[in-house]
Amino acid sequence: MKAMILAAGKGTRVRPITYRIPKPMIPILQKPVMEFLVELLRLHGVDQIMVNVSHLAKEIEDYFRDGQKFGVDIAYSFEGRIEDGNLIGDALGSAGGMRRIQDFYPYFDDTFIVLCGDALIDLDLTAALKWHKEKGSMATVIMKSIPREQVSSYGVVVTDETGRIQSFQEKPKVEEALSTDINTGIYIFEPEVLDYIPSGVEFDIGSQLFPKLVEIGAPFYGVAMDFEWVDIGKVPDYWRAIRDVLQGQVKNVSIPGKEVSPGIYTGLNVAVNWDKVDIEGPVYIGGMTRIEDGAKIVGPTMIGPNCWICSGATVDSSVIFEYSRLGPGVRLVDKLVFGRYCVDKTGASIDVQAAALDWLITDTRHPFPSAPPVEHETIKDILQENGG
Repeated sequence: MKAMILAAGKGTRVRPITYRIPKPMIPILQKPVMEFLVELLRLHGVDQIMVNVSHLAKEIEDYFRDGQKFGVDIAYSFEGRIEDGNLIGDALGSAGGMRRIQDFYPYFDDTFIVLCGDALIDLDLTAALKWHKEKGSMATVIMKSIPREQVSSYGVVVTDETGRIQSFQEKPKVEEALSTDINTGIYIFEPEVLDYIPSGVEFDIGSQLFPKLVEIGAPFYGVAMDFEWVDIGKVPDYWRAIRDVLQGQVKNVSIPGKEVSPGIYTGLNVAVNWDKVDIEGPVYIGGMTRIEDGAKIVGPTMIGPNCWICSGATVDSSVIFEYSRLGPGVRLVDKLVFGRYCVDKTGASIDVQAAALDWLITDTRHPFPSAPPVEHETIKDILQENGG
């Protein structure tokens, strides 16, 4: 069976991570989120996967290659061009990407699945496919029911009593929402749906293809299913994904490494004196990371490989990417550290290098910075206060 993973977006709302990591490659405890999707597809009998790529395409292609090491076949449709020796992304939109593949050579010749490449899910795809076929649907949207107070953050799907889709509402006000079922970006299509997508132009599934299907009265349905779904569309969503995995709420995602004590997992060769640090799970610590005596770590927290947490530092409910060094006494609460950036849960970031704070947070591969000038203590105090 065939599927397509949508992986061409720039991920502007997840910056600064997506400056150098495409959204599908954002790691969930050291494994790219798209790898979980590939594993899920394979589990449900899908072994042919097309991926449209654009922004940082090489990162995705170099990791997944032809898919053989993941037990599937993968091919790529690049949307863009080369200018002055550089790959320039020029995405065609989710539906336009499907049309481009079909115009190249008819790939979609039977029922197929389309997934957004930046969501963590544990959906029963087999049950969804069965429902789609029993309905005789041309297009099926997999929905999820959410509390009414959350509808203003999502695209709402309105269906009749048979499940037939009547209309959509994009992030409606709570009092104006006609449904509490939301679009999860997981679709099941028949090849005929491609007849309604124009060639060679940017075209979107949600905002352009779906309204067209409603307009023509196509057999177009939505089914609400009970499953874990974390769309990593924004930095706060990434926090939720890490938290849910560490707390065991996503069925098909296990915590890697070895559980050295309840709720505390480590990779290989972590340097730590367990009786001289204060660690409260759930916590994952990547391999070749050093935790100095006197450090405090409070979960849910992920610390990547090759990090260095200095004495007196506190890491509380935070995500620390690989090769990060946190200086003595640094206190991070609800923060994400990625390279030279420190990001809070709203997505607001500080460039620690530009702010002359690299003596607080730096790369472990750089020499340890000298003691900061006295005037920098004020900046440090501000950062600590913002951290809670």
